[in-house]
Amino acid sequence: MGYPVTRGDKIQVASFGARGRFFSVQSTTPGGVVVITQHTAIRINPPDIVPERSAFRVSYEDVGGLEKELLRVREMIELPMKYPDLFAQLGIEAPKGVLLHGPPGTGKTLIARAVASEIAAHFIHINGPEIIHKYYGESEAKLREKFEEATRNAPSIIFIDEIDAIAPRRAEVVGDVEKRVVAQLLALMDGLVTRGQVVVIGATNIPEILDPALRRPGRFDREVIIGVPNRIARQAILQIHTKYMPLAPSVDLERLANITHGYVGADMEALCKEAGMVALRRILPRIQADEAYRPFETKLDIQVTMEDFLEAFKEIEPTATREFLAERPTTRFEHVGGLREVKQTLRSIIELPMTHAGLFDQIGMEPPRGILFSGPSGTGKSLLAKALAGEYQLTFISVDGPALFSKWLGES
Repeated sequence: MGYPVTRGDKIQVASFGARGRFFSVQSTTPGGVVVITQHTAIRINPPDIVPERSAFRVSYEDVGGLEKELLRVREMIELPMKYPDLFAQLGIEAPKGVLLHGPPGTGKTLIARAVASEIAAHFIHINGPEIIHKYYGESEAKLREKFEEATRNAPSIIFIDEIDAIAPRRAEVVGDVEKRVVAQLLALMDGLVTRGQVVVIGATNIPEILDPALRRPGRFDREVIIGVPNRIARQAILQIHTKYMPLAPSVDLERLANITHGYVGADMEALCKEAGMVALRRILPRIQADEAYRPFETKLDIQVTMEDFLEAFKEIEPTATREFLAERPTTRFEHVGGLREVKQTLRSIIELPMTHAGLFDQIGMEPPRGILFSGPSGTGKSLLAKALAGEYQLTFISVDGPALFSKWLGES
């Protein structure tokens, strides 16, 4: 009695002196945190009944490679909603907002949905450009309507995607609409009376153009950078997206993580989907020729192979390098004559960190971060760099030094 619970919690229930059994809370009415009393009605599902999985429900297990970032967001959102009494005892106010920023496709929206789903909060998704309206006062009215909906359905999370579209620097904006929307957003965040029960999450790719008034403590209390995943994070993301795929024994996720430099979470998902399509194209002629085939009835031995992933790898361009002239060279060391000692040195610099990353951590060393080629013109420096990328299937970005300079301040 008097025990607070919410969806996802596990509670122990004892009956007639028997040893207590653990039950998982699937849902509560009303939603959010509730307290069990003598008047609480409890429905227990038999063990053989599994709740239907919603296609739209996202859990923390669906977020790969972002453990530290997810933990920081959970501290700001989940704790105040689950344990408001602790904040009252500490004499501190719960945060009003969290700003997520980073390249597209890195998982900003996924994190927001996962947190809302895990704590059973009402989720309101706002696309920044959709708020802007041509009629006077309509944009502010839409924004007020969303905040009123969140207050009525607390606990709530308001997720504003592309917040830079509705909250740019007022000093640099020509039109009045954006200035009014920024002022309205500031007023709404300052006026949140259900502090801790309504949280605003903003997401942007370009945080530097946001109005400074939004980024001060008391509005967006914490900023979390969602960056491009490293090799370990890419492997974790691959494991999530291939969880329900029939993989052949030849599939090496570690190798795929090594060669997908510059890939973000959305790219990894696209890679897995494309690999599935490659496998489908491979077996489709056999299915079309089989007159006895019946959808959902005929069982087929379908497996996605490593070759399917490598074929898909050729089609998926990494988001992080899309704005540059990036390529995957076919040149190898065998196309470079001589320079045997140089090639061996390059192999040790590149191959060891890729194949024995844990070894560097154990001995407390960091792998080399750069290589400088020097020598007269025409000796093969550019060819060697391209061959190095081709040898280890790395993304190759060629930058012409003088082309970086610009007459405009800060553009270089």
